[in-house]
Amino acid sequence: MSIRAVADAVGVTPPSIYLHFADKNALLLAVCEEQFRLFGEYVESRCAHIDDPIEQLMARGKAYVQFGMEHPEAYRLMFMTRASQMPRPEDAMSDASGYCRLLDNVKAAQAARAITEPDAELVATGLWAMVHGITSLAVCVPGFPDVGLDRLIEHVGATYCSGLMP
Repeated sequence: MSIRAVADAVGVTPPSIYLHFADKNALLLAVCEEQFRLFGEYVESRCAHIDDPIEQLMARGKAYVQFGMEHPEAYRLMFMTRASQMPRPEDAMSDASGYCRLLDNVKAAQAARAITEPDAELVATGLWAMVHGITSLAVCVPGFPDVGLDRLIEHVGATYCSGLMP
């Protein structure tokens, strides 16, 4: 990405971009922060109305993957660009990304005794890694998965969650 390409895409001159952003990294960081905000809103809009904590976890995982499939370039920017090449918000794995809400969801499942694993961070991180892996493969590998994306999400999510239940 170049400042010139961005300027051309938005119909301004390259120097005018510097009126709003100190440099290319500042621009990329602003784009990344906005994508994390949109991502968090997207996921929450698809699971916040669900009362059962396990059903909410399943909906949260499905929404995560759907966001990546509907916004593959944003997903790549947010999660698949090397840290040395892309500035990320300091809280990229916290509230901006929905991680805190995922962690709260896990804690609610623990409180309801739907999950017996006592380490909420471990469970949340495992769930995040699971959906990130599925999303990354689906975004990067044409035709993945052969078994169908929704079917894979349901199977892997149910299998993971059933291993955490009493």
